[in-house]
Amino acid sequence: MTDTEELALAPVRARSRPARWWRGCTGSLAAGLVALAVLVLGAGLLCAFLDVPGPGAAPMIAHPVAAVLALLTQRLADRKNGPVAGVAGLVVLAIVATALWTFWWA
Repeated sequence: MTDTEELALAPVRARSRPARWWRGCTGSLAAGLVALAVLVLGAGLLCAFLDVPGPGAAPMIAHPVAAVLALLTQRLADRKNGPVAGVAGLVVLAIVATALWTFWWA
């Protein structure tokens, strides 16, 4: 018979309410950007199928790229704690704001 030793796990720190809110907010923005990218791609494909003017190549490429970048950055924000998570959330916010400003508001 062998002796086994249980390893002690590091204590898990609960995230504060503002940190959970910030992660939820930036996660929602990243998910919304994914939905927007799907809609832009769908509109572009529909317009190409119907042979009518559509969104063009730039939005059809940039929206999915921005969505992937936002999702990867949000994944980092979800997996890290402290300032790294906060900065990653700010980067998600910047990506979403840049995509919206460039293709929808300007």
